[in-house]
Amino acid sequence: MIVRSVVPEDLDPLFQLIQQSEFGLTTLKVSREVLATRIEDSVFAFSRKSTQRGGHPYVFVMEDPATGEIVGTCSIYSKVGGFEPFYSYEIKTSVHKSEDLGVHKDIATLHLREEHNGPTEIGSLFLSPAFWGKGYGSLLSRCRFLFMAQFSNLFENEIIAEMRGVVDEKGKSPLWAALGSYFFQMGFPKAETLTSKSKKFIAELMPRHPIYIPLLPQDAQDVIGQVHDFTKPALAMLEQEGFEFRKLVDIFDGGPTMHCDLTNIVTVRNSHNTKVAAIKDIPKSKPHFLLSNCQMDFRCGIEPALITTEGATITQATAKRLSVSVGDELRYSI
Repeated sequence: MIVRSVVPEDLDPLFQLIQQSEFGLTTLKVSREVLATRIEDSVFAFSRKSTQRGGHPYVFVMEDPATGEIVGTCSIYSKVGGFEPFYSYEIKTSVHKSEDLGVHKDIATLHLREEHNGPTEIGSLFLSPAFWGKGYGSLLSRCRFLFMAQFSNLFENEIIAEMRGVVDEKGKSPLWAALGSYFFQMGFPKAETLTSKSKKFIAELMPRHPIYIPLLPQDAQDVIGQVHDFTKPALAMLEQEGFEFRKLVDIFDGGPTMHCDLTNIVTVRNSHNTKVAAIKDIPKSKPHFLLSNCQMDFRCGIEPALITTEGATITQATAKRLSVSVGDELRYSI
């Protein structure tokens, strides 16, 4: 498999792919028109000369080079906030005490947080279920880190990832049922779809006062900061990369927002640049690396390579998949 930057011709197969996504993957619950605009914005982002961080999406697709089939996708949003604020709930502790009664109580509360000058966000990761459990999810997740390592000037140092919260197969979210539904008067799936078009209604309808968590139904309390079962492998991968939970959760389903500084991400920290020294057959026993070209026409895969101080020796097949020649720059990580 190869992960590459999206092109306009990917619209139809990518739209067909994301129809398989489940409730809770908000950025994938979009219309064909919204997806077309996102691809157009991404193509512009990959081609632009300015390094100003303006919230542009960088969309990637996973392709089977043998068939041309699109089987996965992921994205980087260079900056959240700005014209479309980034909303989340911050979990804080409210202290209640009475000296006369000898009562001291710490109560967890949810505080609406509105971010206008936010970090870089990774998201929109989806792999066709037919390809689960084969290591492709790791490639999809980590390829973004090589791209950010190579073009770090395009991104903020703080990187976040919003994880899908607990939502059942019918689109019911315990937190939404207990909280958001009372203010928005619509089901979770509809609200999820609306956020892909505009977040204005969040500012207009979401309660601004702290929400005392113990006053919520127990099933809603239990899912705050928890991820969907299908999201647990993705969460584990991010934790291995150094991401951590900093008490921010999604305002709709309560899924956790994970954080890590770009320079502290394990794949970024362990990545290096080299050049293609030779293209020829190499023994199959040679180690495989997360390997990418260093172009905005980005291509990345898990590839065999012989890497020395003189550069990398790769096969003709790898050179073709990564679109590189002798002398071109590569970035790799173990």
